[in-house]
Amino acid sequence: MPFEEFRNRLRAAGLRGAVPWIVVTSAAVLILQQIIGHILGPVFGLVPAAVWQRHWLWQPFTYLFLHGSLFHCLFNMLILWTCGRELESRWGSVDFLKYFFICGIGSALCVLFLTPHSTTPTFGSSGAVFGVLVAFAMVLPDAMMIVFIFPVKAWQAAALFAFIEFFLALDGGGAGVARFAHLSGMLTGFIYLRYGWQWSAIAGHPFSDALIWVKGCFKTKPRAPVEFHEVTDELVTQVDTILDKILKKGVESLTTEEKKIMDRYARMKK
Repeated sequence: MPFEEFRNRLRAAGLRGAVPWIVVTSAAVLILQQIIGHILGPVFGLVPAAVWQRHWLWQPFTYLFLHGSLFHCLFNMLILWTCGRELESRWGSVDFLKYFFICGIGSALCVLFLTPHSTTPTFGSSGAVFGVLVAFAMVLPDAMMIVFIFPVKAWQAAALFAFIEFFLALDGGGAGVARFAHLSGMLTGFIYLRYGWQWSAIAGHPFSDALIWVKGCFKTKPRAPVEFHEVTDELVTQVDTILDKILKKGVESLTTEEKKIMDRYARMKK
């Protein structure tokens, strides 16, 4: 069967975009783990001693596709499917994958620095998936989700999981490292989208009224490094706003980001 025909059949079955492939890959790897897990774990899981001493630098990437149990995998894939597909449709597959791996690496760094001599493999995309949940809450803060059978808003779900992970980490013994890794994935995603790695903006933020600030952060539109890959309603709205600004203040009043949006729009209209 020609590759193009094979790819078209997969797309017709719904396997288009990054999220379905992450789910399929994770499921396939989980099956392999049941067969040859004793080989996969030490080599492709995240083993801090192997990364630091043997320089197995692929592990901060590959550990994301291994999971400790069926429930672990199902939980992660459910959140990824629920939140990730909406983000990917807005951002495009390339930007979504970049964000997914950035959160996953942020989670991995937590494990590597907290337990640098550990020889126990860490599995799972939980840190990256919780990062996806944070992004979903920042983009669509008022979207409704079901958490523990209760309907809550997306920003509330993200805050709830963050609090749960934090308190479990404090009382988790050895498992506390994994909990902090989950939080690290969430924090990495939040900083990446909200501040674009501008640490000075975080350091100068007041800590009074912390709960109000948390809610306000989720309601603020993230400054994500995202490009439009098709003409969407959101893009048209932005272009209309920019055109109004040009009529009132002239082209010289446009910011660098506004000029980039107009350039992308012009290229897509050709």
